Amino acid sequence: MRFEFFVASRYLRAKRRQAVIGVITAISIAGVAAGVASLVIALAINNGFRQDLQERLLGSTSHVNLMRVMGDGIRDWRPLIERLSKQPHVVAAAPDIYEQVLISRGPRAKGAVLKGIIARDERRVSDLLDTLRQGTADELRDAPGSGAATSPPPAAALPGEQADSLEAVRERRQAMPAIILGKDMAEELGAKVDSVVMVTSPQGKLTPFGLIPSYKRFRVAGIFNSGFYDYDLSWSFIRLSDAQELFALGDVIQVIEFRIDDIYKAAEVGRELDQAAGPGFMTTNWMEQNKALFHALRLERLVTFITVGLIVFVAALNILISLTMMVMEKTRDIAVLMSMGTRKQQVRQIFVAQGALIGFLGTAIGLVFGYALSWVGGHYHLFSLAPEVYSIDYVPFAPRLTDGVLVAVVALGTSLVATLYPSWSAARILPAEALRYE
Repeated sequence: MRFEFFVASRYLRAKRRQAVIGVITAISIAGVAAGVASLVIALAINNGFRQDLQERLLGSTSHVNLMRVMGDGIRDWRPLIERLSKQPHVVAAAPDIYEQVLISRGPRAKGAVLKGIIARDERRVSDLLDTLRQGTADELRDAPGSGAATSPPPAAALPGEQADSLEAVRERRQAMPAIILGKDMAEELGAKVDSVVMVTSPQGKLTPFGLIPSYKRFRVAGIFNSGFYDYDLSWSFIRLSDAQELFALGDVIQVIEFRIDDIYKAAEVGRELDQAAGPGFMTTNWMEQNKALFHALRLERLVTFITVGLIVFVAALNILISLTMMVMEKTRDIAVLMSMGTRKQQVRQIFVAQGALIGFLGTAIGLVFGYALSWVGGHYHLFSLAPEVYSIDYVPFAPRLTDGVLVAVVALGTSLVATLYPSWSAARILPAEALRYE
């Protein structure tokens, strides 16, 4: 062990006449550990929110969307999809229709985003259909009017059906087109698998009496639970052909959704698809659609680092006080060392080493506790959240090695800065003055 570290470690371990210095040193180590652990946990939570939201968003939506500029829909969409699917980085493409509708069941009603899809293609660009907890999405592949593969349990008859047999009621419901609802929407409507809901579209028909909204009954074929509150509360799926009929669009779609092999090239791929599609088209991507959200998370990360980092700053002040008091207590020892030939630079290094040891111990303890608590919190989902506020139902933890390195560098750097004044003060001691009255 080098001379400076040997003396510094002896000063940390030795019994002192002034016990308050030892207490302040212990508080300094605890303060550094608390600051480091708090920073690791805070950054893990921020990274967990960003990662969880990104995964859920990318699992629930496509990476790139193509649509008409004028909003009149895409007519010759089949050859267009076939041509654009061959573009570089494109993995899959799916035609879709989005509309705002009102879904009701008895006295209960809920505004919703109704998405008309081709189930086979939708599974290639989105994972929402794979999150079904009840029912099945297979019925979306059937032609309207065909029965389901499995027979659902008998359900209560609708008004006017009381006189019919259960078999007749079941046959009529099997003939209804299928719809898939989100978990929270189904709970608000009181709907279950095989329930019948009414879908009302503002895109109605023009009659001599004015514009009359169009409506259609659907049978609930499944209920999905993505874990993303906004989707579970307000999204629903029907067949593309049923959506075209409900909204009186004909053989027209509104959006072509794409999944690509590199999500961070979405803007570049979008521009290429826009050029390949020709004039009159425009593209959006997942980064543009959620730009405000991820910008807020980055800003929150910076603010969190600054505010929680103040704990490390307070601990550095404790190190400054501890070393300053140590210099005052060890004045005679320093004078003896200097009279025996110890250089001023070595005296400075003794107290720098002592501050570094305090910072290293506190940082090591803080990293261990921070990563341990982050792992436990992320593994067991200890802290629950209100999904209607935070979009997810638990606090996610995603600790990263780079965050630990950054926190360690900041903590150690702050600890070393706190040693500058005490070490400089110790090196200015004059042996003759310190030992005059000894």
